[in-house]
Amino acid sequence: MTTATPTTSTLTGVPALAPLLARGALLSPLKRPRPDADFARTRLVLPGLRVNLARLAAYERVCGFPTGADALPVTYPHVLGFPLAMRLMSGRDFPLPLLGLVHTSIGITRRTVVPATGAYELAVRVEGLAPHRRGTEASVVTELRAGADLVWESRSTYLARHRTTAPPPAEDPPSERRDPLPVRAEWRLAGDTGRRYGAASGDRNPIHLHPLTARPFGFPRAIAHGMWTVARCLAEHGTPDAAVVRAEFRSPVLLPGAVTYGAEDGADGGGGAGGRFELRGARDGRLHLSGEVGPYPAA
Repeated sequence: MTTATPTTSTLTGVPALAPLLARGALLSPLKRPRPDADFARTRLVLPGLRVNLARLAAYERVCGFPTGADALPVTYPHVLGFPLAMRLMSGRDFPLPLLGLVHTSIGITRRTVVPATGAYELAVRVEGLAPHRRGTEASVVTELRAGADLVWESRSTYLARHRTTAPPPAEDPPSERRDPLPVRAEWRLAGDTGRRYGAASGDRNPIHLHPLTARPFGFPRAIAHGMWTVARCLAEHGTPDAAVVRAEFRSPVLLPGAVTYGAEDGADGGGGAGGRFELRGARDGRLHLSGEVGPYPAA
């Protein structure tokens, strides 16, 4: 295996998502994922980025955030970086197939309020690959800068499922052994939730759109976007102006369906309190999402 030299590529505009998704779909059958595969160390940079306020409002509505706020929702820079991430992950030099790629976790650090009307530099890179008990995971880093200041960053992991010789985990993760958190709300999710979020975010992965396009990937119905589930929870939960968010996507949310939002005592008022939160099936209690919010820097 050869190691690529890190490079920086500066873009002049936001990449169009449709051609990237099509390219990724066409190249997916040719990919042979493995954790020791080589990948391009390209850092994509988009300077002079400004937020489209109409698209932001559509995102806020579908996720439950108040519209017209001066600051971006804590999850929205992920949406801004998504086209750059897709440009990297749809390329020939990215070893995991884009089709069927599953978002498994995200960690977000917001160092300060991010005004919706500001100008920013956006940067995205693939940080590395790692073995997973179900395949290979890629780590993707997104950074948002105002001038020279890093104001927001995230690290997402994406799983390509394939046969692996990795041993199974010795025990369930601690979050799956915990008792359910107190239920704060129950949400009934319409069958078009994935399509509405896809229209607002640009993420039109077929597993989220329709039962017919989800079934080839092993899902009986369309599933909600992981980033919609965490955004919806955080819209209900609230976050500090400077915050650290960690969330793990445990199991898919089938659409239509019903889920319960749970949070620790004192962390459900939408006022930015920290603490754990989760999303579970309303009928079976299955854990779909577990997360935690805290201040930045940590106390």
